[in-house]
Order: sequence, then structure tokens, then C-alpha cells
Amino acid sequence: MIAELSGNHGGRLRNALAMIDAAAEAGADLIKLQTYRPDTITLDQEGPAFQIDSGLWRGRTLYELYQQAHTPWDWHAALFEHARARGVPLFSSPFDPSAVDLLESLGCPAYKIASFELVDLALIRCVAATGKPVILSTGMATRTEVEEALAVVREYPQTPVALLHCTSGYPTPVDEADLRSIPAMMERHRTVVGLSDHTAGSTVAIAAVALGASLVEKHFTLDREDGAVDAAFSLLPSEFRAMSVACLEASRALGQVREGPAPSERSQLRFRRSLFAAAEIPAGSRVRAEQVASFRPATGLPPRDLERVIGRVARVAIARGTPLNWDLLE
Repeated sequence: MIAELSGNHGGRLRNALAMIDAAAEAGADLIKLQTYRPDTITLDQEGPAFQIDSGLWRGRTLYELYQQAHTPWDWHAALFEHARARGVPLFSSPFDPSAVDLLESLGCPAYKIASFELVDLALIRCVAATGKPVILSTGMATRTEVEEALAVVREYPQTPVALLHCTSGYPTPVDEADLRSIPAMMERHRTVVGLSDHTAGSTVAIAAVALGASLVEKHFTLDREDGAVDAAFSLLPSEFRAMSVACLEASRALGQVREGPAPSERSQLRFRRSLFAAAEIPAGSRVRAEQVASFRPATGLPPRDLERVIGRVARVAIARGTPLNWDLLE
């Protein structure tokens, strides 16, 4: 369970520290930052290509958005130290090699490549070369693009890699979550697969775990009404905790392929049906169909033996309600 802080700190270090505390208390196994500066991710330009014309951030330039959303680099040391004190690993998505250098200096334990950066093979190579686990988010990606990114990581055999199925809509409509992709990705790419979820609520995340997702990343906020860039599709601490519990239960419920009774069922086996005398059966008479029926409990012959019982001769008189066994029949 990964809590993505993103830009929901609202530009205040104390909020970012409080978010780490809240995420740890809400059951996050990992907490994630995004490491970039506005001038390392875009240009300060006003042209049409740099304008956001739809969605939550409509009317803003890319530079304006990233200026608001970025986590200042001089916060990083304090954030990593605080997360270590809370016992929850903090890691990040770097957006250029200088971000990787910063994160390496702070002992970042893993890296995520954001969906928009999946096509930046040089960045992926820079991250993979660290030997630390790499998580590739696949929003918008074609199968070829995913395979190219994986191939770069796999140039470094010592580097673990996982994929996150993702739809890069902010927020993502539930009917575009396309969770059937998860088992398909597991089969195709032979690696750990999880979900980076931008839908509202937790239903999609829980369903993803039921389909085999091993990681769930969800945006996290302390206040959905505070105007932070991603708050509208982020979970509050209480919601994240509820999602974490539900996802862990879904994971446990997957269990294993089983034939036969589970331990909790074994005591119930005696209440299955079995064959009983439904009427008096005189000694020496042949058993007729109307004289036998299946009832609970399972103290007689199993119902599958019904045809073998009919037509047999009763060795002794069999009273109504007697569970049938082979000792009573010729």
C-alpha cells in the first residue's frame, strides 16, 4: 500500500511532515514523493502547447502547475529523516538525472518512473543503474512502450522491477480502469504488477487486488477541500486506512487453489445428506425407491449409492429413520 503525497502538501513543509505521520498511521507500507523542479520538467512558456485546456488544471500553464505542485529539494532531507523515524520507507519518482543524484545522496530505497516519463529511456537507464527496485507506471503506454522500458531495466539483472497498471486520467472514470489488464500484464511480462489508481474512492483498488495486483498506489491528502493540486482524487487518512484493510482482506481471500474442505468446513461434513429408511423395510424384502430418501446428517450411506441400494434385500427389519449401511443389506 503506497501513499502518494504528490503536491498535496500545498507548498508547506509542515503539511508534508504531517502527511507522512498520517500515512504511517493509516497503514501505508510505503510513502512516495515526486522529485523535480518546474524548470527540469517543462519550460516557462505561454504558448498553446504549454497550456492545459481541460480537467482539474484547466487554464494553467504546465510551469504554473508544477511550480505549485513540486516538492522543494531542500525539504527532501527532512522528509526522508522523518519517514525513517516513523519506520515507513519513503521513496520517489525522479524526473531527470539530477533528481536521481539528489535521491541517491539521501539513500532513497526504490524509484518509480511516472507514466509520463515511461518513454524517457535515458531516465529509466539512470534509475536502473542504481540497482534499486524500479516501479514502472504504464499510463497511456502501448505494449511496445512497456516492453522497451522493461528491456532497459532488464539490462541490469540485479535491479528488481515491477509494473503498475495505470490510467492517467485525473480523476479516472471507473469504467476506464480496465483492471483486466492486470492479469494479462502478469502473464505477458512475467513480473510483479500493481495498480496506480486515480479513480475516486477505493473500489477499483480492492478489485485490482482481487485480480492479483501486488502493489496499490493511491494519492493521499489531509484535506480534500484545501485546493491542493491532487486533492480532488486523493484519499483522506481514514479512507486510506479503510482501503488498506479491505485490500489486505482481498489479498488474503485469494488464498490458493483448493479441492476439498477447508479447515473451517471440516466440522460441517457430518451435516451433509445421507441415505435413510423413509419407511419401514421388512426383513427379507427388496428395497423399493419410495422406502429410501436422503436426509441430513451424514450418518448413512452417501446419496450417490442410492441406485445401488434400491433392489437389495434387507437382512433385518429396518425401521423408518434408520441410516442405511451395507451391513443391513444383502
